[in-house]
Formats: sequence, structure tokens, C-alpha cells
Amino acid sequence: MSKKFYITTAIPYVNAKPHIGHALEFVQADVIARYHKLIGDNVLLLSGGDENALKNVQAAEKEKIGVQEFIDRNAILFEELAAKLNVTFNVFQKGSDKKHHFQSSQELWKKCYDAGDIYTKSYEGLYCVGCEVFYTPDDLDNKGECFEHPGKKLEKVSEENYFFKLSKYQNELISLINRDTLKIIPTTRKNEILSFLKKPLNDISISRSNERAKNWGVPVPGDNKQRIYVWFDALNIYQSGIGFGWDNNEYEKWWPADVHVIGKGIIRFHAVYWPAFLLSAKLKLPKSLFVHGYFTINGQKMSKTIGNIIDPLELIDKYGSDSLRYYFLKEIPAYSDGDFSERRFKELYNADLANGLGNLISRVAKLSQDSGYKIQDMNKEYYIDGYGEYNHLFAEFRFNEILELIWQKITEQNKYIDSNKPWKLTGNKLIQILNHSIGNIFEIAYLLKPFLPETTDKIFRQFRKPTINLEKPLFPRIK
Repeated sequence: MSKKFYITTAIPYVNAKPHIGHALEFVQADVIARYHKLIGDNVLLLSGGDENALKNVQAAEKEKIGVQEFIDRNAILFEELAAKLNVTFNVFQKGSDKKHHFQSSQELWKKCYDAGDIYTKSYEGLYCVGCEVFYTPDDLDNKGECFEHPGKKLEKVSEENYFFKLSKYQNELISLINRDTLKIIPTTRKNEILSFLKKPLNDISISRSNERAKNWGVPVPGDNKQRIYVWFDALNIYQSGIGFGWDNNEYEKWWPADVHVIGKGIIRFHAVYWPAFLLSAKLKLPKSLFVHGYFTINGQKMSKTIGNIIDPLELIDKYGSDSLRYYFLKEIPAYSDGDFSERRFKELYNADLANGLGNLISRVAKLSQDSGYKIQDMNKEYYIDGYGEYNHLFAEFRFNEILELIWQKITEQNKYIDSNKPWKLTGNKLIQILNHSIGNIFEIAYLLKPFLPETTDKIFRQFRKPTINLEKPLFPRIK
């Protein structure tokens, strides 16, 4: 019987169209999902739209259109990006879904309220609309600005709202993270959170007045003057999308999440706030967090002010989805920040995809066609459990290192052909070389399935015919 594997991306704000950072996370999550399908797991991949944030309301007002119309228009762009990257979301849960998500978030609220962990108080603080969070002066840089949104002035907000007793769960959170009950990958991020948890935790605001929320978002149960604050609401998309509060059988089937894939800027919300809400509600915790870094663009931080935001859809149209997937997974270190430049993209494309994999496929297909070679075992199956290092690296999400392993095989196979010179051979010697080479191509394609799905489908179609013919290059060189 196959076991379940539930994976989520972070839930992107839909106040603007997606950028290349969203594409990176979508692809990373998809690779994990495809790998688990390959080993026989029953997989569910979820993403969605964080739609109840104040920044969405403000962006809609700026465009002078309704909030629902605005978020619906942008949410579709995220789904389109995923489709163009060959990323398949089983669930795309919208935060504005009144039928399921509102009901689910109110259910979570009630459970935390019944546990005695929600109370009201008057509050004054510095609020970052970009992060949708209150900060203390200690949380800010030397200019008094948020580290995630430098240059943006924080709002001074004073109001009465609901607070969650985060401080109550501090010691339990430290214990859970230390024991890897909630596993944080990589270890550097785990240590970062444990360091944060050494300081006293402050209780956190989890609601906004209708006035400040512009009457947008999930109503607080039993209080028609307040809306549920974005992180309490948005994090619950991980549960609302699989039935929490509206389909208990489906929820029990999938929860807890096996891994949340997130960027480093939102680790505190996922490693501290989210498990605390779940502990309060007496619900199971996610098993792990995989925390990736950020993109720089040509060595600079991605910024609307600088004007270096890259549209991933344009790159896909220009170079194809698999070449972009390859760059994300090979060039960007799994655990740290990485840089994107079109110059480096072309270098990597030509060296690894055109001259490496593409050249191997073309030369073996040409040799097979010219010699009239008949394939010996076109239906041979490969099983992933025989690849120990590959599986070990996947368990730690070391995508770039896995691709290095696979490209060693590609390089070795190209060297094997160079040294044996099959174009000079005939008869059984030639067949022996081609059998060996095609067997290796099948193995390489199988290992590449989670990473380059479109390319591996083409390879299997080409080499699983009785007669193999040379076809157009998988990756034509970029001049």
C-alpha cells in the first residue's frame, strides 16, 4: 500500500503578477512531488492565493477595481505560470473562498479560542504592510526599516484587536524543533529559529478592525467588527485546501503536511506562529520545513525600484520550461541565495543541456539510425530504490548535488562513446556499444524525470521505438 505525501508551496500574495522567485519555489516543490510519485507514494501538491492581505486591497484601490476582480485576475497568472513550468498543483486554494476557506479559518480560530489562547487588548505598534506583521524596534534595521522591505516606511497603528498567546508555547516549540519533531532543513535555518526562540516571545495580533481591513477578509467568529489577521488566516490555507472544517475524511487522509516549501523571509511565521496555532488547536504539526534562499539578479537584490524584476513567462517562451527548471535546480544552491543572469543562463544551457545531454542523445540516435540498430529491450523498467546516494540527497532536498551526479553519468557516457569510436565499428561490437549506451540513456532519463519532465518524455518516446531515428536536437545551441 502506497503511503501519502503532502507537500505545499508558500501561499503567494496576489497583489502583483508572479516573478522569477515564485517560479523557483514552484519548481522545487514540483520536483519533490514528482520524486515521491516515482517511488510510489500517493502525492498531493498544494498552492494557493494569499488574498486577504491589506496589500491586495491597497493594490486594487490603486487600480480602481474591485478587490475580488483584482485578486482573481492575478491568481490566474500564478496558475498559468505553474502550468507553463510543468508544475501540477492538485489543489490551488484561494483565500477568498467563502465556502471552504472562511469556514476552515473560523474553525481554527474557535479551537484556539476554546483553548483560552485568544484575548483582546489595545495595542500600538509599527506595522509593515509588505510583511503584514507588527514589528518591535528590535526587529528593524538601523534605519528603523523592515529587513524584507527596506525603503518602505512602517505605519504606526493603534487599535484594539485580538491577540494570540504565542509566549505560552515558547518552551514547547524549542523542544519540538530541537528534537526534529518539526524538522527544519537546512540546519542553518533551524539554528536561526532556535536563536530567535532564546529571546522572550511576545504575544501576536491576529485580527484587524473592519476599518483597517477595509471590510475585507475572514470575519472573526462572534465579532462583526473584526477580521482575522492575515497570517492566522493565510497559513490555514494548508489545511483549508484539504478539508479542515468542511471534509474531515479528506483532511484526515492528508494532514499533517510532510513538507512546507518556503522562502527564508517567512521562516518565523512557519516555524513559530504556525506550529503554535496548531498546538493550541490540538492539531498535528507539519513534519518538516524546507527553507530556500532568494534570487539576486545580475548580483543585485530583486527590486521594483531598481527595475530588475524578471518575468519568468518571457523566459519560458524564449528558452522552454525544462531549460529554466534546470537553471533553477542546478545553478541555485538548494540552501542559500543564488544569482540569475541571462548570460550565465546561456552558458549553462550550452554547456550542460546542448553539449552534454542533448549531444549524447543526438549522437546515439544517429549511430542507431545509420547502423539500422534494432533496440533490444524497449520496455525495460528502472527502479529508484537502487540509487542510494540519489535517494539520500533527495531526502535533504539537495537538488543541485543530485544534478551533478546525473551529469557525471552523462559526461562518462559521452567519454565512453569517444573512446570506443562506434562509428568505426560494425556487427556485434557496434551492437554491444549501442546496447550499453542506450541502457545508460534510459537510466539517465529515469533519474531526470523529476527535474526535466518534458525532456525525459521526449527521450523515452525516441528510444522506445523498435527503430531509433535522429530527431531534432533536444536543446539547440544558443548563439
